[in-house]
Amino acid sequence: MVPRQSSLVCEAGFDFTRAMRRLCNDLVSRLDELRHIDMERVLVSYAQARSRSLHGLQASLMPLRFEGGRTYEVRHGQRWEIERIYDEQGREFLYILTFYLPRFLNHSFQEKLTTVVHELWHISPQFNGDLRRHEGTCYIHGPSQKAYDTAMEALARRWLSLDPPRETHAFLHSSFSELRARHGAVFGLRVRRPKLVRVPPTPA
Repeated sequence: MVPRQSSLVCEAGFDFTRAMRRLCNDLVSRLDELRHIDMERVLVSYAQARSRSLHGLQASLMPLRFEGGRTYEVRHGQRWEIERIYDEQGREFLYILTFYLPRFLNHSFQEKLTTVVHELWHISPQFNGDLRRHEGTCYIHGPSQKAYDTAMEALARRWLSLDPPRETHAFLHSSFSELRARHGAVFGLRVRRPKLVRVPPTPA
């Protein structure tokens, strides 16, 4: 499956996913904690939020491998794989990073930047298509969601202290309606969520 570009309005104006990819590239190049990430294998996309409320999902990171980076998982005796996604050169993506518009863009600058760092942090240090896993039952955020959020905000502020080019994050200072008014439209890459595919047994 090769992703295609689509738009909330039309395919002209402000390219949100291109701008987000440039921001992510700078984040992973400056922060040692994120240097393991190869953004060429992270598909940056957007999805349309079901409501315009500020409450709800702002962003998500979908791993395209199972625990430990395995390419398949056995459930109830059946082998399952995640549908593969490739770029135009045939290179396979390991993650899908999705932002929900317009909701994401309607938060404060610091909240938006922290959300981006938050999602990138979820990528496994092994960069194997799995999530970063903490010890215990709350393996996604660790034992304290509050401590996790505080750490992500501090990491975002540290990146800003490294004086990245303003053009990498200028768009985060605008709301969705401001970007659309300025550019005429907001568009970008939109990806269908990959499916779990049952793999038939190999004939004996």
